[in-house]
Amino acid sequence: MTPSLSLVRRAAPSAVPAGAAALQDRYAQVRRASLALALPLSDEDCCAQSMPDASPVKWHLAHTTWFFETFVLEPREPGFAPFHPAFRVLFNSYYNGVGDKHPRPQRGLLTRPAMAQVLEYRQDVDTRMARLLAGLQVQPDPQLQALVELGLQHEQQHQELILTDVKHLLSCSPLWPAYRLQGAGGAPAGLQERQPEPAEADALRWRRFSGGVTEIGHDARADGAGFAFDNEAPRHRVYLQPYALACRPVSTGEYLAFVEAGGYRDASFWLAEGWDWMQAMKLQHPLYWRRGAMEGGDGAGWHEFTLAGPRPLRPSAPAVHLSYYEADAYARWAGARLPTEAEWEAAAEASGVWTGDGHFADGGVLHPRAAPGVPRPDPDGQPPLDQLFGDIWEWTQSSYAAYPGFRVADGAVGEYNGKFMVNQYVLRGGSCATPPGHVRASYRNFFPATARWQFSGLRLARDLENA
Repeated sequence: MTPSLSLVRRAAPSAVPAGAAALQDRYAQVRRASLALALPLSDEDCCAQSMPDASPVKWHLAHTTWFFETFVLEPREPGFAPFHPAFRVLFNSYYNGVGDKHPRPQRGLLTRPAMAQVLEYRQDVDTRMARLLAGLQVQPDPQLQALVELGLQHEQQHQELILTDVKHLLSCSPLWPAYRLQGAGGAPAGLQERQPEPAEADALRWRRFSGGVTEIGHDARADGAGFAFDNEAPRHRVYLQPYALACRPVSTGEYLAFVEAGGYRDASFWLAEGWDWMQAMKLQHPLYWRRGAMEGGDGAGWHEFTLAGPRPLRPSAPAVHLSYYEADAYARWAGARLPTEAEWEAAAEASGVWTGDGHFADGGVLHPRAAPGVPRPDPDGQPPLDQLFGDIWEWTQSSYAAYPGFRVADGAVGEYNGKFMVNQYVLRGGSCATPPGHVRASYRNFFPATARWQFSGLRLARDLENA
């Protein structure tokens, strides 16, 4: 089935690099980056699935390849033949328009195909994609280029999911094993800490916004608009009451105070469904926290599991691996609230998109850290907003829903975002596992209220009269 390209045109009219050669280079770079994430892992690591919401690394590597084979090669390659006919079902995620799907909770049972065959699959599709992209130098095809860029953006989303799914998998082992990226010559690289973190976070300050009528969303008509998914559009007007945003995310030390004050035992701070869920799950603290030493950890007290293994909590770092319910409960306990996504985006645009103080996947730390103290100008006399981008995805109080004027495209690719606009909440900003360049003010991430295994935290908001 040939996917509708109306989604691609709306999502990314200016999405492709300048020229076919640049797109070929970008394709190769993104595909290599996915493989690099698997280098520290054994074949056994790559096959296992720790819970129904997560997927094996092997499946991620195959599914992102399936996307290019199904949506790019199949309708364009003369005499197209799939690498393996069964892969059409095994590695289809949720595209009903393509056909049947292997059940998501059973992806970890796919011991076959072996990891080696999945790597052969990637190589085969990459070779065929290289031939197709080379033809763009002779005959440019803007629609094809936009579709390829959509596939690359899709793969970058899965790169972050690989890291979060691997972290959850490794946390299930009583050995608390560390994940390590590999540098040149196989020497360990990444997860390095560039400078010590302060013992405590800076005092919480607030930046005020006057509200009023403003615009949010992606404007495909703007010069240099760049790529955006369809759920980021169209740009539209919203009205905001005066509000204030905290100038940094909530810190681990601040969230620990909530835990130790009995926040998980006091229903008055929790939404009813959140309280019932938390009680049923017997939760007492964020995911990956433990009271006392972990295997391979150091000493007593509170510890957390990271992709570098266990370590003591670092009070100044942003709190992370929180569900929407936990983030909302903390905000109520703190006498504040979560921002709306419109407040967040308007603040990001008004303050200037600044990524210099955030940590992303390319930095190799792969865990949130306190802001490095990069000097920021304050031309209006107000404190700047630190770490809006990077380190943690920030929960908003906004349900994931269509913007006014949003239209779901025809065809299978139209299933990418629109059909998930129910029972989920929007997160903004990007995390320490987000690929560089994969963030922008209009980006809308979304997860159910119970999701904890993503690098998710919060930033407080207040109505202006209470700030």
